[in-house]
Amino acid sequence: MAVRSVNELVKMGFEGIEKEILECTDCQLHETVTNKVISKGSRNPQVVFIGEAPGRKEDETGVPFCGRAGKNLDDIIEYMGLSDYGYAVINAVKCRPPDNRNPLKSEIKACKPFLEAQIELLDPEVIILLGNTAEKAFCDGKKLEWGVPEYVDGKYTLLKIYHPAALIYQRSRIGEQKDLIDSNRHLWK
Repeated sequence: MAVRSVNELVKMGFEGIEKEILECTDCQLHETVTNKVISKGSRNPQVVFIGEAPGRKEDETGVPFCGRAGKNLDDIIEYMGLSDYGYAVINAVKCRPPDNRNPLKSEIKACKPFLEAQIELLDPEVIILLGNTAEKAFCDGKKLEWGVPEYVDGKYTLLKIYHPAALIYQRSRIGEQKDLIDSNRHLWK
């Protein structure tokens, strides 16, 4: 199955994109996935969080950020003061890479139209990239500074913060993450 263009996907709406993701066989990840992971949260969010790819728990449930990293993301969302209707969570890659390895460029490329169509339909004011892989997937080689907002064509603001999983292994970064959030609260308040 060939991935449709972003414009075609947007015309299909949320349900059409979900159907296309569930039927996608454009990379080898579909062969080992239990559940494809599409999104959670509001369909009209102010803030969209983009992660890299599902982990083991997400693959089991089909829900993004539902494991240990998800608990950290929940804490971040609460710290930011976002309501349940104020955010959505998606991943750059919709299927879990084996052994939780980083997604390959070809896998990121295969999912890119889905990511871009989701962003267009969600139409957020702020996109928060959770770590370097989300940045690579979304920014096409452009490097962002941690916690420094980048305004994109008057459409939205990009912001890169630490991936919630990094906070599991580097607890010292929790304070830094809060500083990044505090210095950018004006973006979503």
